[in-house]
Amino acid sequence: MKMRSEKGFTGIDISVSVIIAFIFVTIIAVLIYRVNSTSKEITLRSDATYIAINEIEQIKNNGFDEYGTRSEADGTSVVTSNEEVAGNEGFYKTITVIDYTDLPGNGDKVKNIVKKATVKISYMFQAKEQSVEISTILSKES
Repeated sequence: MKMRSEKGFTGIDISVSVIIAFIFVTIIAVLIYRVNSTSKEITLRSDATYIAINEIEQIKNNGFDEYGTRSEADGTSVVTSNEEVAGNEGFYKTITVIDYTDLPGNGDKVKNIVKKATVKISYMFQAKEQSVEISTILSKES
């Protein structure tokens, strides 16, 4: 009777080890990709929020009179529409101003006293359009 030596590795041992190592490396690679992708998304969203806040502050500085006379037939005034933000490639802004009386439930109020200004900053992330929208209220000074 011949006794086989049990020294060394068999082909099955090596195959199982390679498969386990491959699965482990794949899981780590997916986790790294997701962390980087989420980090990029957060950066873009915070940049868009920063731009929107700056636009809102600029609207507040301009005051009611800047937007008080503009009005379309439906009460909406689109100040800018999908205009690229200067100094920020890939970000686009849309600014709309609506008279407060044109908002639902406010038809009985006095016209041209209060306006709602909305800034929408759009950008592309993973082939989808993402956006951040911030609003403020402008009032006519007495």
